[in-house]
Amino acid sequence: MPQSSRTTPTTPKNILFIITDQQRAADAGFMGNQVLQTPNLDALAEKSMVFDNAWVANPVCMPNRASILTGRMPSAHGVVFNDRSLDPRVNTFVRGFRKSGYRTALIGKSHLQHGVSKNSMIPFRGEPSEGNPYGSGWNEIEDFERYLHGVPEDPEDFYGFDQIELSLDHGASISGHHLLWALNKGGHRDHLIVDQDRLRGGTDRSEHWQQIYRPPYDESLHSTSFVTERTIEFIEAAHHQDRPWLAVCSFPDPHHPMTPPGKWFDAYKPSDMRLPENRFDPLTDAPAHLRQFQRIHPSEQRNWVSPCGFGSDALLEQAIAATYGMIGMIDEGIGQILTKLDAHGVSNDTIVVFTSDHGDMMGEHGLFLKGFMHYRGTLQVPLMIHNPDFAPGRTDALASSIDIGPTLMSLCDVPAYDGIQGYDLSEVLENPGNQAREYVLVEDDVPMITAKLTPIPARTRTLLHGNCRFTRNSKGEEQLFDLGSDPDEMQDIKSIDNRRQRMLEVLSDALMLADDSSRGAPALESL
Repeated sequence: MPQSSRTTPTTPKNILFIITDQQRAADAGFMGNQVLQTPNLDALAEKSMVFDNAWVANPVCMPNRASILTGRMPSAHGVVFNDRSLDPRVNTFVRGFRKSGYRTALIGKSHLQHGVSKNSMIPFRGEPSEGNPYGSGWNEIEDFERYLHGVPEDPEDFYGFDQIELSLDHGASISGHHLLWALNKGGHRDHLIVDQDRLRGGTDRSEHWQQIYRPPYDESLHSTSFVTERTIEFIEAAHHQDRPWLAVCSFPDPHHPMTPPGKWFDAYKPSDMRLPENRFDPLTDAPAHLRQFQRIHPSEQRNWVSPCGFGSDALLEQAIAATYGMIGMIDEGIGQILTKLDAHGVSNDTIVVFTSDHGDMMGEHGLFLKGFMHYRGTLQVPLMIHNPDFAPGRTDALASSIDIGPTLMSLCDVPAYDGIQGYDLSEVLENPGNQAREYVLVEDDVPMITAKLTPIPARTRTLLHGNCRFTRNSKGEEQLFDLGSDPDEMQDIKSIDNRRQRMLEVLSDALMLADDSSRGAPALESL
Protein backbone atom coordinates (compact mmCIF):
# COMPACT_ATOMS: atom_id res chain seq x y z
CA MET A 1 0.00 0.00 0.00
CA PRO A 2 1.73 3.23 -1.13
CA GLN A 3 2.14 5.82 1.63
CA SER A 4 1.65 9.57 1.31
CA SER A 5 4.34 12.09 2.22
CA ARG A 6 1.86 14.21 4.22
CA THR A 7 2.64 15.36 7.71
CA THR A 8 0.67 13.66 10.47
CA PRO A 9 -2.33 15.71 11.68
CA THR A 10 -1.96 17.00 15.24
CA THR A 11 -5.66 16.54 16.06
CA PRO A 12 -7.20 13.11 15.33
CA LYS A 13 -9.97 13.35 12.77
CA ASN A 14 -13.39 11.78 13.31
CA ILE A 15 -14.66 9.57 10.47
CA LEU A 16 -18.21 9.70 9.10
CA PHE A 17 -18.48 6.94 6.49
CA ILE A 18 -21.82 7.16 4.65
CA ILE A 19 -22.74 4.25 2.40
CA THR A 20 -25.93 3.51 0.49
CA ASP A 21 -27.06 0.23 -1.05
CA GLN A 22 -27.40 -0.26 -4.79
CA GLN A 23 -27.04 3.39 -5.79
CA ARG A 24 -25.83 3.98 -9.33
CA ALA A 25 -22.95 6.38 -9.89
CA ALA A 26 -25.24 8.50 -12.09
CA ASP A 27 -27.96 8.76 -9.43
CA ALA A 28 -26.91 11.98 -7.70
CA GLY A 29 -26.98 15.61 -8.66
CA PHE A 30 -23.23 16.04 -8.17
CA MET A 31 -22.69 13.23 -10.71
CA GLY A 32 -24.63 15.09 -13.39
CA ASN A 33 -28.19 13.85 -12.84
CA GLN A 34 -30.48 16.73 -13.85
CA VAL A 35 -33.73 15.19 -12.60
CA LEU A 36 -32.82 13.83 -9.16
CA GLN A 37 -32.45 16.52 -6.49
CA THR A 38 -29.70 15.85 -3.92
CA PRO A 39 -28.88 19.29 -2.48
CA ASN A 40 -27.08 18.05 0.63
CA LEU A 41 -24.87 15.59 -1.25
CA ASP A 42 -24.19 18.29 -3.85
CA ALA A 43 -23.12 20.73 -1.12
CA LEU A 44 -20.85 18.07 0.39
CA ALA A 45 -19.36 17.41 -3.06
CA GLU A 46 -18.46 21.10 -3.36
CA LYS A 47 -16.15 20.58 -0.36
CA SER A 48 -14.87 17.12 -1.32
CA MET A 49 -12.72 15.31 -3.83
CA VAL A 50 -15.21 13.65 -6.18
CA PHE A 51 -14.01 10.49 -7.91
CA ASP A 52 -15.59 10.22 -11.35
CA ASN A 53 -13.87 6.90 -12.01
CA ALA A 54 -14.67 4.77 -8.94
CA TRP A 55 -15.52 1.07 -9.25
CA VAL A 56 -16.45 -1.87 -7.07
CA ALA A 57 -14.29 -4.89 -6.25
CA ASN A 58 -17.42 -7.02 -6.72
CA PRO A 59 -20.93 -6.02 -7.92
CA VAL A 60 -22.76 -7.97 -5.18
CA CYS A 61 -23.59 -6.78 -1.65
CA MET A 62 -21.70 -9.09 0.73
CA PRO A 63 -18.46 -9.49 -1.23
CA ASN A 64 -18.03 -5.77 -1.81
CA ARG A 65 -18.99 -4.74 1.72
CA ALA A 66 -16.44 -7.21 3.08
CA SER A 67 -13.90 -5.81 0.60
CA ILE A 68 -14.54 -2.26 1.79
CA LEU A 69 -14.10 -3.31 5.41
CA THR A 70 -10.93 -5.36 4.87
CA GLY A 71 -9.28 -3.49 1.96
CA ARG A 72 -8.94 -6.87 0.23
CA MET A 73 -10.40 -8.59 -2.80
CA PRO A 74 -13.19 -11.16 -2.31
CA SER A 75 -10.91 -14.03 -3.33
CA ALA A 76 -8.57 -12.95 -0.51
CA HIS A 77 -11.04 -12.45 2.36
CA GLY A 78 -13.22 -15.37 1.26
CA VAL A 79 -16.67 -13.76 0.93
CA VAL A 80 -17.04 -14.37 -2.79
CA PHE A 81 -20.84 -14.54 -2.82
CA ASN A 82 -23.92 -13.70 -0.74
CA ASP A 83 -23.94 -17.12 0.92
CA ARG A 84 -21.13 -17.00 3.51
CA SER A 85 -20.19 -14.84 6.49
CA LEU A 86 -16.96 -12.88 6.85
CA ASP A 87 -14.47 -14.73 9.06
CA PRO A 88 -14.58 -13.07 12.51
CA ARG A 89 -10.78 -13.27 12.79
CA VAL A 90 -10.01 -11.08 9.77
CA ASN A 91 -8.43 -7.70 10.26
CA THR A 92 -10.38 -4.63 9.17
CA PHE A 93 -9.65 -0.94 8.92
CA VAL A 94 -12.24 -0.43 11.66
CA ARG A 95 -10.22 -2.65 14.00
CA GLY A 96 -7.22 -0.45 13.24
CA PHE A 97 -9.12 2.66 14.30
CA ARG A 98 -10.43 0.92 17.41
CA LYS A 99 -6.91 -0.05 18.44
CA SER A 100 -5.90 3.57 17.94
CA GLY A 101 -8.46 4.69 20.52
CA TYR A 102 -11.47 5.45 18.34
CA ARG A 103 -15.02 4.75 19.41
CA THR A 104 -16.54 2.77 16.52
CA ALA A 105 -20.15 2.18 15.46
CA LEU A 106 -22.01 0.50 12.61
CA ILE A 107 -25.51 1.88 12.16
CA GLY A 108 -27.85 0.47 9.53
CA LYS A 109 -27.11 -2.25 7.01
CA SER A 110 -24.16 -4.55 7.69
CA HIS A 111 -24.50 -7.63 5.44
CA LEU A 112 -21.16 -8.99 6.60
CA GLN A 113 -22.96 -12.16 7.67
CA HIS A 114 -25.28 -14.45 5.78
CA GLY A 115 -28.45 -13.95 7.82
CA VAL A 116 -30.29 -11.46 5.64
CA SER A 117 -29.76 -13.45 2.41
CA LYS A 118 -29.89 -17.03 3.67
CA ASN A 119 -33.38 -17.73 2.28
CA SER A 120 -32.64 -16.54 -1.27
CA MET A 121 -29.60 -18.67 -2.14
CA ILE A 122 -29.49 -22.10 -3.74
CA PRO A 123 -28.46 -24.43 -0.88
CA PHE A 124 -25.27 -26.45 -1.23
CA ARG A 125 -25.90 -30.19 -1.55
CA GLY A 126 -23.29 -32.22 0.29
CA GLU A 127 -20.65 -31.97 3.00
CA PRO A 128 -18.76 -28.67 3.51
CA SER A 129 -15.08 -28.28 2.62
CA GLU A 130 -14.15 -27.49 6.22
CA GLY A 131 -15.63 -27.52 9.70
CA ASN A 132 -16.77 -24.57 11.81
CA PRO A 133 -13.95 -23.61 14.22
CA TYR A 134 -15.91 -20.99 16.17
CA GLY A 135 -18.87 -22.85 17.66
CA SER A 136 -22.51 -21.85 17.30
CA GLY A 137 -23.80 -18.32 17.25
CA TRP A 138 -20.87 -16.37 15.83
CA ASN A 139 -22.51 -16.00 12.39
CA GLU A 140 -26.07 -15.41 13.62
CA ILE A 141 -25.81 -11.73 14.53
CA GLU A 142 -27.69 -10.76 11.37
CA ASP A 143 -30.38 -13.47 11.62
CA PHE A 144 -33.74 -11.69 11.79
CA GLU A 145 -35.11 -14.22 14.32
CA ARG A 146 -32.61 -12.91 16.88
CA TYR A 147 -34.57 -9.66 17.22
CA LEU A 148 -38.16 -10.90 17.33
CA HIS A 149 -38.47 -11.36 21.08
CA GLY A 150 -36.55 -8.54 22.70
CA VAL A 151 -33.14 -6.94 22.83
CA PRO A 152 -30.36 -9.47 22.15
CA GLU A 153 -26.88 -9.37 23.63
CA ASP A 154 -24.55 -7.95 21.00
CA PRO A 155 -20.88 -8.92 20.70
CA GLU A 156 -18.28 -6.59 22.20
CA ASP A 157 -16.33 -6.64 18.94
CA PHE A 158 -18.18 -7.03 15.63
CA TYR A 159 -15.39 -6.87 13.04
CA GLY A 160 -13.97 -3.90 14.95
CA PHE A 161 -17.24 -2.16 15.80
CA ASP A 162 -17.86 -1.77 19.52
CA GLN A 163 -21.43 -0.60 18.87
CA ILE A 164 -23.90 -1.99 16.31
CA GLU A 165 -27.47 -0.96 15.53
CA LEU A 166 -28.58 -3.00 12.55
CA SER A 167 -31.30 -2.59 9.95
CA LEU A 168 -31.34 -5.98 8.28
CA ASP A 169 -33.87 -5.95 5.46
CA HIS A 170 -34.97 -3.86 2.49
CA GLY A 171 -38.03 -2.04 1.24
CA ALA A 172 -40.82 -1.88 3.78
CA SER A 173 -39.63 -4.94 5.73
CA ILE A 174 -38.15 -3.97 9.09
CA SER A 175 -35.94 -6.21 11.22
CA GLY A 176 -32.91 -6.13 13.50
CA HIS A 177 -32.38 -3.33 15.99
CA HIS A 178 -34.45 -1.27 13.58
CA LEU A 179 -37.51 -3.39 14.41
CA LEU A 180 -37.09 -2.90 18.16
CA TRP A 181 -36.66 0.85 17.62
CA ALA A 182 -39.78 1.07 15.42
CA LEU A 183 -41.89 -0.92 17.88
CA ASN A 184 -40.74 1.35 20.69
CA LYS A 185 -41.94 4.31 18.61
CA GLY A 186 -45.42 2.82 18.36
CA GLY A 187 -45.14 0.96 15.07
CA HIS A 188 -47.56 -1.93 14.47
CA ARG A 189 -45.76 -5.28 14.23
CA ASP A 190 -47.99 -6.48 11.37
CA HIS A 191 -47.03 -3.41 9.33
CA LEU A 192 -43.32 -3.64 10.07
CA ILE A 193 -42.56 -7.30 9.33
CA VAL A 194 -43.07 -7.98 5.62
CA ASP A 195 -42.67 -11.27 3.79
CA GLN A 196 -40.64 -10.17 0.74
CA ASP A 197 -41.94 -13.10 -1.33
CA ARG A 198 -45.59 -12.24 -0.63
CA LEU A 199 -45.33 -8.45 -0.43
CA ARG A 200 -48.58 -7.91 1.39
CA GLY A 201 -49.68 -4.55 2.77
CA GLY A 202 -48.82 -1.08 1.63
CA THR A 203 -50.66 1.11 -0.86
CA ASP A 204 -50.25 2.45 -4.39
CA ARG A 205 -48.69 -0.81 -5.51
CA SER A 206 -47.52 -0.80 -9.12
CA GLU A 207 -49.65 -2.76 -11.55
CA HIS A 208 -46.45 -3.62 -13.42
CA TRP A 209 -44.27 -4.89 -10.55
CA GLN A 210 -45.35 -5.61 -7.01
CA GLN A 211 -42.03 -4.49 -5.55
CA ILE A 212 -42.97 -0.81 -6.08
CA TYR A 213 -45.38 0.44 -3.39
CA ARG A 214 -45.86 2.87 -0.50
CA PRO A 215 -45.07 1.28 2.91
CA PRO A 216 -47.91 0.78 5.40
CA TYR A 217 -46.29 2.94 8.09
CA ASP A 218 -45.26 6.53 8.72
CA GLU A 219 -42.00 7.68 7.13
CA SER A 220 -40.59 8.32 10.60
CA LEU A 221 -40.30 4.53 11.03
CA HIS A 222 -38.48 3.83 7.75
CA SER A 223 -34.89 2.57 7.64
CA THR A 224 -33.58 5.96 6.46
CA SER A 225 -35.12 7.64 9.52
CA PHE A 226 -33.66 4.95 11.79
CA VAL A 227 -30.14 5.29 10.38
CA THR A 228 -30.31 9.09 10.46
CA GLU A 229 -31.59 9.33 14.02
CA ARG A 230 -29.27 6.71 15.48
CA THR A 231 -26.21 8.18 13.71
CA ILE A 232 -27.03 11.58 15.19
CA GLU A 233 -27.46 9.98 18.63
CA PHE A 234 -24.06 8.31 18.30
CA ILE A 235 -22.43 11.60 17.31
CA GLU A 236 -24.12 13.32 20.25
CA ALA A 237 -22.83 10.72 22.72
CA ALA A 238 -19.35 10.57 21.20
CA HIS A 239 -19.05 14.36 21.26
CA HIS A 240 -19.05 14.28 25.06
CA GLN A 241 -16.22 11.74 25.22
CA ASP A 242 -12.59 12.74 25.02
CA ARG A 243 -11.66 10.53 22.06
CA PRO A 244 -12.24 10.49 18.31
CA TRP A 245 -14.98 8.40 16.70
CA LEU A 246 -15.69 6.43 13.53
CA ALA A 247 -19.30 5.94 12.43
CA VAL A 248 -20.37 3.84 9.46
CA CYS A 249 -23.76 5.27 8.53
CA SER A 250 -25.20 2.58 6.27
CA PHE A 251 -28.54 3.23 4.56
CA PRO A 252 -30.37 0.07 3.26
CA ASP A 253 -31.98 2.13 0.45
CA PRO A 254 -32.25 2.60 -2.53
CA HIS A 255 -32.07 -1.20 -2.91
CA HIS A 256 -35.27 -2.79 -4.16
CA PRO A 257 -38.11 -3.30 -3.22
CA MET A 258 -38.62 0.32 -4.19
CA THR A 259 -40.75 1.60 -1.34
CA PRO A 260 -40.17 5.26 -0.47
CA PRO A 261 -42.46 6.06 2.47
CA GLY A 262 -44.96 8.88 2.91
CA LYS A 263 -44.39 12.00 0.83
CA TRP A 264 -41.25 10.52 -0.74
CA PHE A 265 -43.38 8.08 -2.75
CA ASP A 266 -44.86 11.08 -4.59
CA ALA A 267 -41.65 13.12 -4.85
CA TYR A 268 -41.10 12.25 -8.52
CA LYS A 269 -43.55 11.64 -11.35
CA PRO A 270 -42.86 8.54 -13.45
CA SER A 271 -43.64 10.51 -16.62
CA ASP A 272 -40.76 12.89 -15.84
CA MET A 273 -38.14 10.15 -15.72
CA ARG A 274 -35.47 9.89 -18.40
CA LEU A 275 -35.05 6.34 -19.66
CA PRO A 276 -31.70 4.97 -20.87
CA GLU A 277 -31.33 5.10 -24.64
CA ASN A 278 -29.53 1.74 -24.67
CA ARG A 279 -32.42 -0.15 -23.02
CA PHE A 280 -33.23 -1.90 -26.30
CA ASP A 281 -29.70 -3.24 -26.77
CA PRO A 282 -30.13 -6.70 -28.39
CA LEU A 283 -26.94 -7.90 -26.63
CA THR A 284 -25.97 -9.71 -29.82
CA ASP A 285 -22.34 -10.21 -28.83
CA ALA A 286 -22.90 -10.26 -25.06
CA PRO A 287 -22.51 -13.31 -22.80
CA ALA A 288 -25.44 -15.69 -23.22
CA HIS A 289 -26.72 -15.39 -19.65
CA LEU A 290 -27.32 -11.65 -20.14
CA ARG A 291 -29.70 -12.35 -23.02
CA GLN A 292 -31.52 -14.85 -20.82
CA PHE A 293 -31.79 -12.31 -17.99
CA GLN A 294 -33.14 -9.77 -20.47
CA ARG A 295 -36.07 -12.05 -21.34
CA ILE A 296 -37.20 -12.44 -17.70
CA HIS A 297 -39.91 -10.00 -16.59
CA PRO A 298 -39.36 -8.67 -13.05
CA SER A 299 -42.59 -10.37 -11.94
CA GLU A 300 -41.10 -13.72 -13.03
CA GLN A 301 -37.88 -13.59 -11.02
CA ARG A 302 -36.68 -16.77 -9.33
CA ASN A 303 -36.96 -14.81 -6.11
CA TRP A 304 -37.30 -11.15 -5.24
CA VAL A 305 -33.59 -10.39 -5.66
CA SER A 306 -32.68 -12.17 -8.91
CA PRO A 307 -31.46 -10.23 -12.00
CA CYS A 308 -33.93 -9.85 -14.86
CA GLY A 309 -35.05 -7.61 -17.71
CA PHE A 310 -36.63 -4.20 -17.17
CA GLY A 311 -40.14 -5.32 -18.12
CA SER A 312 -41.54 -2.26 -19.89
CA ASP A 313 -41.07 1.49 -20.13
CA ALA A 314 -44.02 2.03 -17.80
CA LEU A 315 -42.47 -0.23 -15.16
CA LEU A 316 -39.08 1.39 -15.58
CA GLU A 317 -40.49 4.90 -15.17
CA GLN A 318 -42.14 3.90 -11.92
CA ALA A 319 -39.01 2.13 -10.66
CA ILE A 320 -36.77 5.13 -11.36
CA ALA A 321 -39.24 7.56 -9.77
CA ALA A 322 -39.49 5.42 -6.64
CA THR A 323 -35.70 5.02 -6.50
CA TYR A 324 -35.27 8.78 -6.73
CA GLY A 325 -37.74 9.19 -3.88
CA MET A 326 -35.65 6.87 -1.70
CA ILE A 327 -32.45 8.74 -2.58
CA GLY A 328 -34.14 12.06 -1.88
CA MET A 329 -35.05 10.88 1.61
CA ILE A 330 -31.47 9.71 2.19
CA ASP A 331 -30.17 13.09 1.05
CA GLU A 332 -32.40 14.83 3.59
CA GLY A 333 -31.11 12.50 6.33
CA ILE A 334 -27.50 13.19 5.36
CA GLY A 335 -28.23 16.89 5.59
CA GLN A 336 -29.50 16.44 9.15
CA ILE A 337 -26.36 14.51 10.12
CA LEU A 338 -24.02 17.09 8.62
CA THR A 339 -25.96 19.85 10.37
CA LYS A 340 -25.30 18.08 13.66
CA LEU A 341 -21.57 18.10 12.95
CA ASP A 342 -21.79 21.85 12.39
CA ALA A 343 -23.82 22.35 15.57
CA HIS A 344 -21.11 20.66 17.64
CA GLY A 345 -18.34 22.52 15.86
CA VAL A 346 -16.61 19.34 14.68
CA SER A 347 -17.05 19.67 10.91
CA ASN A 348 -13.44 20.76 10.54
CA ASP A 349 -12.33 17.76 12.59
CA THR A 350 -14.31 15.15 10.60
CA ILE A 351 -13.48 13.30 7.40
CA VAL A 352 -16.65 12.41 5.49
CA VAL A 353 -16.86 9.63 2.89
CA PHE A 354 -19.86 8.94 0.68
CA THR A 355 -20.18 5.89 -1.57
CA SER A 356 -22.39 2.90 -2.39
CA ASP A 357 -21.73 -0.85 -2.28
CA HIS A 358 -22.64 -1.34 -5.98
CA GLY A 359 -24.99 -0.04 -8.64
CA ASP A 360 -28.07 -1.21 -10.56
CA MET A 361 -28.71 -1.69 -14.28
CA MET A 362 -32.01 0.23 -14.10
CA GLY A 363 -32.96 -0.67 -17.66
CA GLU A 364 -29.58 -0.13 -19.30
CA HIS A 365 -28.96 -2.79 -21.97
CA GLY A 366 -32.47 -4.09 -21.26
CA LEU A 367 -31.39 -5.32 -17.82
CA PHE A 368 -32.65 -4.70 -14.30
CA LEU A 369 -31.20 -4.93 -10.78
CA LYS A 370 -27.64 -6.21 -10.20
CA GLY A 371 -25.22 -9.09 -10.11
CA PHE A 372 -23.32 -10.93 -12.89
CA MET A 373 -23.93 -8.07 -15.36
CA HIS A 374 -20.60 -6.33 -15.81
CA TYR A 375 -21.74 -3.04 -17.26
CA ARG A 376 -20.95 0.28 -15.65
CA GLY A 377 -24.51 0.46 -14.27
CA THR A 378 -23.60 -2.14 -11.63
CA LEU A 379 -19.83 -1.68 -11.49
CA GLN A 380 -19.41 2.09 -11.13
CA VAL A 381 -20.28 3.81 -7.85
CA PRO A 382 -20.38 7.36 -6.51
CA LEU A 383 -17.40 8.21 -4.31
CA MET A 384 -16.36 11.40 -2.63
CA ILE A 385 -14.01 12.07 0.26
CA HIS A 386 -14.16 15.29 2.23
CA ASN A 387 -11.04 16.02 4.25
CA PRO A 388 -11.04 19.54 5.71
CA ASP A 389 -7.24 19.65 5.29
CA PHE A 390 -7.42 19.31 1.49
CA ALA A 391 -8.87 21.48 -1.24
CA PRO A 392 -11.96 20.16 -3.04
CA GLY A 393 -11.94 19.02 -6.65
CA ARG A 394 -12.83 16.32 -9.14
CA THR A 395 -10.60 13.58 -10.46
CA ASP A 396 -10.70 10.92 -13.15
CA ALA A 397 -8.11 8.85 -11.26
CA LEU A 398 -9.12 5.21 -10.98
CA ALA A 399 -10.38 4.15 -7.55
CA SER A 400 -11.69 0.89 -6.12
CA SER A 401 -13.87 0.11 -3.12
CA ILE A 402 -10.86 -1.56 -1.51
CA ASP A 403 -9.00 1.77 -1.49
CA ILE A 404 -11.29 3.52 1.00
CA GLY A 405 -10.06 1.81 4.18
CA PRO A 406 -6.33 2.18 3.41
CA THR A 407 -6.88 5.83 2.54
CA LEU A 408 -8.65 6.58 5.83
CA MET A 409 -5.93 4.77 7.78
CA SER A 410 -3.24 6.79 6.03
CA LEU A 411 -5.06 10.10 6.57
CA CYS A 412 -5.42 9.39 10.30
CA ASP A 413 -2.00 7.78 10.85
CA VAL A 414 -3.58 4.43 11.76
CA PRO A 415 -1.09 1.58 11.17
CA ALA A 416 -1.76 -0.69 8.20
CA TYR A 417 -1.91 -4.48 8.49
CA ASP A 418 -0.77 -7.44 6.43
CA GLY A 419 -2.89 -8.41 3.45
CA ILE A 420 -4.25 -5.00 2.43
CA GLN A 421 -4.59 -4.86 -1.36
CA GLY A 422 -6.18 -1.43 -1.70
CA TYR A 423 -4.25 1.73 -2.53
CA ASP A 424 -3.86 4.90 -0.51
CA LEU A 425 -5.68 7.64 -2.42
CA SER A 426 -4.18 10.47 -0.34
CA GLU A 427 -1.99 11.62 -3.21
CA VAL A 428 -5.13 12.04 -5.33
CA LEU A 429 -6.75 14.06 -2.55
CA GLU A 430 -3.68 16.31 -2.58
CA ASN A 431 -3.71 16.66 -6.37
CA PRO A 432 -6.60 15.42 -8.56
CA GLY A 433 -4.15 14.97 -11.43
CA ASN A 434 -2.28 12.22 -9.59
CA GLN A 435 -2.97 8.53 -10.23
CA ALA A 436 -2.79 6.03 -7.38
CA ARG A 437 -3.41 2.88 -9.43
CA GLU A 438 -3.00 1.66 -13.00
CA TYR A 439 -6.10 -0.53 -13.13
CA VAL A 440 -9.10 -1.79 -11.18
CA LEU A 441 -9.91 -5.49 -10.97
CA VAL A 442 -13.51 -6.64 -10.42
CA GLU A 443 -14.23 -10.20 -9.27
CA ASP A 444 -17.58 -11.99 -9.48
CA ASP A 445 -18.02 -15.62 -8.40
CA VAL A 446 -20.95 -17.95 -7.78
CA PRO A 447 -20.89 -21.35 -6.06
CA MET A 448 -20.49 -24.27 -8.43
CA ILE A 449 -24.00 -25.53 -7.58
CA THR A 450 -25.39 -22.16 -8.77
CA ALA A 451 -23.34 -22.31 -11.97
CA LYS A 452 -24.64 -25.82 -12.65
CA LEU A 453 -28.31 -24.94 -12.08
CA THR A 454 -28.39 -21.46 -13.66
CA PRO A 455 -26.90 -19.86 -16.79
CA ILE A 456 -24.58 -17.69 -14.67
CA PRO A 457 -20.85 -18.27 -15.29
CA ALA A 458 -18.99 -19.63 -12.27
CA ARG A 459 -16.30 -16.92 -12.55
CA THR A 460 -16.24 -13.48 -14.15
CA ARG A 461 -13.36 -10.99 -14.07
CA THR A 462 -13.38 -7.41 -15.29
CA LEU A 463 -10.46 -5.04 -15.77
CA LEU A 464 -10.72 -1.24 -15.95
CA HIS A 465 -7.54 0.04 -17.58
CA GLY A 466 -6.55 2.71 -20.09
CA ASN A 467 -10.12 4.00 -20.50
CA CYS A 468 -11.31 0.48 -21.41
CA ARG A 469 -13.49 -2.10 -19.72
CA PHE A 470 -12.52 -5.70 -20.49
CA THR A 471 -14.53 -8.65 -19.15
CA ARG A 472 -13.90 -12.39 -19.48
CA ASN A 473 -15.79 -15.23 -17.78
CA SER A 474 -15.16 -18.91 -17.15
CA LYS A 475 -17.16 -19.82 -20.26
CA GLY A 476 -14.63 -17.94 -22.40
CA GLU A 477 -17.05 -15.12 -23.23
CA GLU A 478 -15.53 -11.64 -23.49
CA GLN A 479 -16.48 -7.98 -23.83
CA LEU A 480 -14.22 -5.00 -24.57
CA PHE A 481 -15.45 -1.40 -24.61
CA ASP A 482 -13.74 1.95 -24.94
CA LEU A 483 -15.53 3.93 -22.23
CA GLY A 484 -14.14 7.21 -23.51
CA SER A 485 -15.62 7.05 -27.00
CA ASP A 486 -18.50 4.70 -26.07
CA PRO A 487 -19.72 5.50 -22.52
CA ASP A 488 -22.98 3.61 -23.13
CA GLU A 489 -21.03 0.40 -23.90
CA MET A 490 -22.80 -0.34 -27.16
CA GLN A 491 -19.87 -1.13 -29.49
CA ASP A 492 -17.92 -4.23 -28.48
CA ILE A 493 -14.45 -3.84 -30.01
CA LYS A 494 -12.79 -7.09 -28.92
CA SER A 495 -12.55 -8.41 -32.48
CA ILE A 496 -11.55 -5.16 -34.18
CA ASP A 497 -9.14 -3.53 -31.75
CA ASN A 498 -5.59 -4.54 -30.87
CA ARG A 499 -6.03 -3.49 -27.23
CA ARG A 500 -7.52 -6.88 -26.33
CA GLN A 501 -4.08 -8.47 -26.06
CA ARG A 502 -2.83 -5.73 -23.76
CA MET A 503 -5.95 -6.02 -21.56
CA LEU A 504 -5.37 -9.79 -21.25
CA GLU A 505 -1.79 -9.18 -20.16
CA VAL A 506 -2.76 -6.63 -17.52
CA LEU A 507 -5.61 -8.88 -16.34
CA SER A 508 -3.13 -11.72 -15.91
CA ASP A 509 -0.89 -9.49 -13.79
CA ALA A 510 -3.88 -8.29 -11.77
CA LEU A 511 -5.02 -11.83 -11.02
CA MET A 512 -1.57 -12.80 -9.77
CA LEU A 513 -1.44 -9.81 -7.43
CA ALA A 514 -4.98 -10.47 -6.19
CA ASP A 515 -3.87 -13.81 -4.78
CA ASP A 516 -3.80 -13.71 -0.97
CA SER A 517 -0.28 -13.94 0.41
CA SER A 518 -1.22 -13.07 4.00
CA ARG A 519 -3.45 -16.00 4.95
CA GLY A 520 -1.70 -18.22 7.49
CA ALA A 521 1.25 -15.87 7.95
CA PRO A 522 2.77 -15.67 11.47
CA ALA A 523 0.72 -13.37 13.72
CA LEU A 524 2.38 -11.18 16.33
CA GLU A 525 -0.78 -10.87 18.40
CA SER A 526 -4.47 -11.69 18.33
CA LEU A 527 -7.03 -9.22 17.10
